Amino acid sequence: MRIGIVACEVLRDEIEHFTKEDPSFVHREYLKFALHEDAQNMKRIIIEKVNALKGSVDAVLLGYAICQSLENIPDVLDVPTVMLPGADCIDALLGTEEYKAEKKKCMMTWFSSPGWAEVGRDGFIEQFHLDSVEGIDPQYFLDLMFDSYERYLFINTGVGDEEFCLRRSKEFADSLNLRLETRSCSLERIADSISKVKDLAGGR
Repeated sequence: MRIGIVACEVLRDEIEHFTKEDPSFVHREYLKFALHEDAQNMKRIIIEKVNALKGSVDAVLLGYAICQSLENIPDVLDVPTVMLPGADCIDALLGTEEYKAEKKKCMMTWFSSPGWAEVGRDGFIEQFHLDSVEGIDPQYFLDLMFDSYERYLFINTGVGDEEFCLRRSKEFADSLNLRLETRSCSLERIADSISKVKDLAGGR
């Protein structure tokens, strides 16, 4: 059984939690966060990465949810693939009903997993080139981007450095004058996807 991983780096720790000691996983590739900002380009990159594994793995774990452009993407890939459930990575972590419930509490919530917390304020500035305009503080653009948000919700998945992630979350929330809240979640949806990809690979 040979399984490849192609996933967003934001979910690296959660996926590695289940797979790092498993010899069935012979290929691991974590792609840069925020590819979904150009959804069609993200889709193109993922198709290229997964199809490049044809013949070298029996199945692929795609560590992405739909993320705007990936609905039914296993149908167009050359390698049998299991993707994460839900609309996005937060949906994959919380589950649809919990995700809806948190949005109902506060519609204008910025949801942050440990991976997003690690990216932090500096990662956003780098990714969106907010420091490229000479003479204008990047915070000005961050304030514009998050102007309508009210709450920053850190989702503790139980993996990674919780203290570090909480500190980064507080720094980001404070810089945007957002109310910081925290909650935990299980990793059952990621575990279920891993179980499915192992079943898929084992049946070949």
